[in-house]
Amino acid sequence: MSVPRAEAGTPTVGVVVLTQGTRPEDLDRGIRSVLAQKDVTLDVICVGNGWQPTGLPTGVQPLALPTNLGIPAGRNRGVSLVSGEYLFFLDDDASIPDPYFLRDAIAHLRADPSIGLLQPRVEDPTGVESPRRWIPRIRKGEATAPGPVFSVWEGAVLLRRDVFDATGGWAEPFFYAHEGIELAWRVWDQGRVAWYAGDLVANHPVISPTRHADYYRLNARNRVWLARRNLPALFVPLYVGSWTAIQVLRWTLNDRQALRAWFGGWREGWRSDPGPRHPLRARTVWRMTRAGRPPII
Repeated sequence: MSVPRAEAGTPTVGVVVLTQGTRPEDLDRGIRSVLAQKDVTLDVICVGNGWQPTGLPTGVQPLALPTNLGIPAGRNRGVSLVSGEYLFFLDDDASIPDPYFLRDAIAHLRADPSIGLLQPRVEDPTGVESPRRWIPRIRKGEATAPGPVFSVWEGAVLLRRDVFDATGGWAEPFFYAHEGIELAWRVWDQGRVAWYAGDLVANHPVISPTRHADYYRLNARNRVWLARRNLPALFVPLYVGSWTAIQVLRWTLNDRQALRAWFGGWREGWRSDPGPRHPLRARTVWRMTRAGRPPII
């Protein structure tokens, strides 16, 4: 692992860029947007999930995983190979338009030690209107309005490294979908806050999440796993029940095929092993409730 030199007071950031090698132009754009960051010292790794990274800019170390381990596991594999007080995760189709983004994001964390995780506002670089799902709260409001959140869009995420380590990292069994919710919950369970920084911007094209073949199945399975892994026993049926009702209302009339696929994943979530269980502390549930979102929806 290379250890970057930093001037006194300069924040050090370990950057993990995840890719399957299928978007070389986007990948290059994203990595170069990271390398363009000013007033920070970087240690950057490109993790190839089932791919040998090639053609990387100077200073970016490659990590080839022999098979696609899934998004959470791929990110986790890069963490131990970079150093830094902070960790920044970037997907290969995302980029950072402002060269002072990391400096300003870290300034948020330094100014408020209660913030353990930060997600920026997400915008399509071509000017396409951003979907409301990119604002990770129930009452969406203005996209520029900051505030505490209980889930995150995972494509560009900054954390204090000690907080990330304390959470246990990304939920590897999930493979894809909802790992950002679990990470946000685990941050809250460390006595910190997951923060949506509406004043900071990451770029990402508007693409439907249903492009993934297993979207509906994994969406449902991981909802059940999320509850089984993280919630006190009383909250498990409440959380799963509320999301089941939402999906039934959403898709019964509009997309019965999607609903059938979703319930296939729902059944899998109850029958399969979600991995280790670490229920949120009672005080965490209370803090989340006071902040506006008890973990039942």
